[in-house]
Amino acid sequence: MDRPTSDAQVMVAEARKAFFVMFGFLALVWLVQLANFADDYAPAREYGVVSGDLGSLPHLLTAPFLHWSWAHIESNSGPLFIFGFLAAYRGVLRFLGLSLLVAVTSGLAVWLFEGGNAETVGASGLIFGYFGYVVVRGLFDRHLIDTLIGVVMAASFAYLLTVAVPGTPGVSWLAHLGGLAGGLLGAWLFRDRTRRPSAKTPPASSGSSGGSAGTSGSPGSIAPAGHPRADLHKELGDLGLL
Repeated sequence: MDRPTSDAQVMVAEARKAFFVMFGFLALVWLVQLANFADDYAPAREYGVVSGDLGSLPHLLTAPFLHWSWAHIESNSGPLFIFGFLAAYRGVLRFLGLSLLVAVTSGLAVWLFEGGNAETVGASGLIFGYFGYVVVRGLFDRHLIDTLIGVVMAASFAYLLTVAVPGTPGVSWLAHLGGLAGGLLGAWLFRDRTRRPSAKTPPASSGSSGGSAGTSGSPGSIAPAGHPRADLHKELGDLGLL
């Protein structure tokens, strides 16, 4: 009976770290915007991603921190924090790897396919990457709670996909699409590879004429290994619901 408590404690600790990581990340983005604004947005022009320009390839890692205006950063801040937190609360190290992957795929999509030598900056590529990761992570990890979170996020923010398709005016849909692809890829690359132990049937109580305790039909029981609902019962047991 110690495992559900231990798992809950680990999850709460990781969620706490995720909150402070995203708070710090958002604070850094706003500090960069202050410097960007004070310098008449010269850093955004200098460190943005320009399609086909070899010199701007290193800017794949700087462009997400830069924005073209206060309205630009304000529109990105809320979704960045929400999706970033949900992407990070299962593990901050995994989240950092995901962020690097998404920054690269989002920037490369712009660098390879954007036309007109446009300079592209902004955290929206990261937002789309985190969104894609959160939506499908539970499926790859076979985790019930994360799957439910993904369903809720997909239903609530499906409209985001309208700015990841060709022809959207005023936005870099390629950065969005590249970030989304990176998030989906990251969900598979950073999936939980640990094998979860199979649920076992509790030992039956002896000396009772009314049948054995802990059978699959009794309340509070856990299905034995191989049972169709064994994985579901294991998830509920880890959460302390069985």
